[in-house]
Amino acid sequence: MSTRNLDFPQLRLLLQSVFGFRKEERECTILIDLPNQRLKDRPPWMDRRRIAAEWYALLGQHVAELPFAAVNCCAYENVGTNNADLPQAITLIDSCTRTSGGTMPKIEPLEGILRRSSVVLAVTELSATAPLKLLARRFSFRGATLPGFTRPMIPALGLDYEAVNARVMLFKTRLDRAERADLKLSAEGRRFESRFDLRYRPGHSSGGILREDGVVGNLPSGEAYIVPYEGEQPGISSFTEGILPVQFKDEIVLFRLAGNKAVEVLSMGPQSEAQKKQLAEEPAYGNIAELGIGVLGEWGIEGVGSTLLDEKLGLHIAFGRSDHFGGTTSPASFRHPGNVVHIDWVYVPSVQPKIAVETLVLHYHDGTSEELMEAGRLIV
Repeated sequence: MSTRNLDFPQLRLLLQSVFGFRKEERECTILIDLPNQRLKDRPPWMDRRRIAAEWYALLGQHVAELPFAAVNCCAYENVGTNNADLPQAITLIDSCTRTSGGTMPKIEPLEGILRRSSVVLAVTELSATAPLKLLARRFSFRGATLPGFTRPMIPALGLDYEAVNARVMLFKTRLDRAERADLKLSAEGRRFESRFDLRYRPGHSSGGILREDGVVGNLPSGEAYIVPYEGEQPGISSFTEGILPVQFKDEIVLFRLAGNKAVEVLSMGPQSEAQKKQLAEEPAYGNIAELGIGVLGEWGIEGVGSTLLDEKLGLHIAFGRSDHFGGTTSPASFRHPGNVVHIDWVYVPSVQPKIAVETLVLHYHDGTSEELMEAGRLIV
């Protein structure tokens, strides 16, 4: 049986709790991306657009009960890869104001739409998180991105995000103080160790509270994360290093890390060869872009096969673009715009069943250390 979508009271409560409605808001804009010949449509994508359309219809029907001057639904042709820059122009499919009905579709500059908006929801196939984070700082909107959102995730939108945010902040403040993270993973009877350089970087929180201008985060939310130091300061290299296993289908691929990059594939097999080729063709793909700690597993939320939710369940490590999190690896770091990616490897049993988290230990500026995870569970 398909999971029911939110009704208007539930949707309004979600937006109110996440964004903290103000007495007067600018416009609320829902963004969707569209298939093309390069990236063809799929049933989950069709349904995601249907979910967005249902939300738009509810908000439009009740616009007089909302603080927004208007509610918009906008579309753009997909940009080909996750977190690539958005197009300069998009289609305003429909807009409903407090005093008038809908509008005819028309092409408008993306910047114009965002400048008029105070709240943006991106319900897309490909992640728009990175570009919207940067655009939000320019145009002072609050935004939530839902790349890959599916109906089975709807229950995660009904959590107490005040409580989720409090749990996330517990780990964010620890990442703020940390200089190093030591990780031990086990796979197929072997232990693999790596360490991550956390100097010169603040922690970040994605706890579902997006109430400040210029802030964009994922929904569902529930993680603290940090960009490991990428070695950009003159004469100070990054000490991120070790062996990181990642499960691709049934194969364990072993990446050797050095200088905060995956520089070599040590394993053998078809998936290993594919990853070796990808690293050779695009070295920026191997940048260690994020160390994240998800908390929603403690609320009984289970994986659904989409990074949007699955990364919020436990430990995850990302490769690729980092500038949207305060790092230095940007689209300009990649050899081709089509190669730009930020991709998370999630270490929970429902996603990588062959790999287990043994321990995660943070080492702090004052010389103390603290174990955050043991046997795959948060113990703080």
